[in-house]
Amino acid sequence: MPTSDTAPRSQAPHRIRVVDAFTDRPFAGNPAGVLLLDAFPDDTWLQHVAREVNHAETAFAHRLPAGGEADWALRWFTPATEVDLCGHATLATAHVLHTTGAASGTVRFATRSGVLTATAHEDGSLTLDFPTAPLTATALPDGIAEALGAEPLAAYDTGRNVGDLLVELADEKAVRSLTPDHKALVRHSERGIIATAVAEDPSKGYDFVSRGFFPRVGIDEDPVTGSAHTALAPFWSERLGRTELTGLQASARTGLVRTRLRGERTLLTGHAVTVIEGDLFA
Repeated sequence: MPTSDTAPRSQAPHRIRVVDAFTDRPFAGNPAGVLLLDAFPDDTWLQHVAREVNHAETAFAHRLPAGGEADWALRWFTPATEVDLCGHATLATAHVLHTTGAASGTVRFATRSGVLTATAHEDGSLTLDFPTAPLTATALPDGIAEALGAEPLAAYDTGRNVGDLLVELADEKAVRSLTPDHKALVRHSERGIIATAVAEDPSKGYDFVSRGFFPRVGIDEDPVTGSAHTALAPFWSERLGRTELTGLQASARTGLVRTRLRGERTLLTGHAVTVIEGDLFA
């Protein structure tokens, strides 16, 4: 029997895919659900689908009329809420558009964070063009060390679009060994906490490490957070003296994000792999 919170039924079936982003192999990187639609159904339905998919984000996109400033409208939902900016689900959506022949070259997305672009390359990688997060040094919040499980060296606000607290830790080992109190972390940022440190051995192919915790939006730890790298790129570019860097998000799944700082814009490059494709009957 239907319950009072049953979502309105959308026209079915819809083709749904799960794509691992910021990786070139299955079961790594960050998985995202991707649905290409004719239009956005009721928000309640979108949220129910994201909760059913139960990955960090599910992306919903539909084509826009030709001649406008963007080619596709794009929205992102966690299992708990809609978010303003998501890198890995944007990469996943661009991957689906290019691998299915729905788009080629550069795709422009109309989003809550303005027009974002994704450009495909011959090696199969994709580059996202995102706004650079403004970094503002801030005092360490009371209780952050206890909630995080490590004493940060410094903290930075990442601005409205990202909404995270970026904290620098002493070294890579400290980042990898974090066991935070997720309930306590909720008090310390608008969206989440990004913990980062310089790479212990850059010869391994990355310049810095990070981990991202987002319990406020229903994600205790995000496997690979593209949007966080719009803050990590300027942070580490200033310290390492280079505009092109590679970040390793040291989650259990891990993933690599190549960053290029271009003033007010940050380019994020990575691969993606489709791992599941099927029909959604709801």
